[in-house]
Amino acid sequence: MSDVLIRGVPKTLLDHLKQRAVSNRSSLQQELLSILEEAVRPHSLQSIETAKRIRKQLENSRRQFGDSTQLIREDRER
Repeated sequence: MSDVLIRGVPKTLLDHLKQRAVSNRSSLQQELLSILEEAVRPHSLQSIETAKRIRKQLENSRRQFGDSTQLIREDRER
């Protein structure tokens, strides 16, 4: 595995990255690798993962959604 050195990182940015790592219960190095991996991931995969996450949140909310068929038909007839 290769190493990357970034010089001149502003202290405030480093502090935010460290706090993000703490929030995610990971080391700074793990958090930085995660950020880099996310940055190079194809956008379509991110969209699919976002849709899955939202779908799961909706399922967990136990919210009931009505049938929108009639509303769509009315809208099309306008």
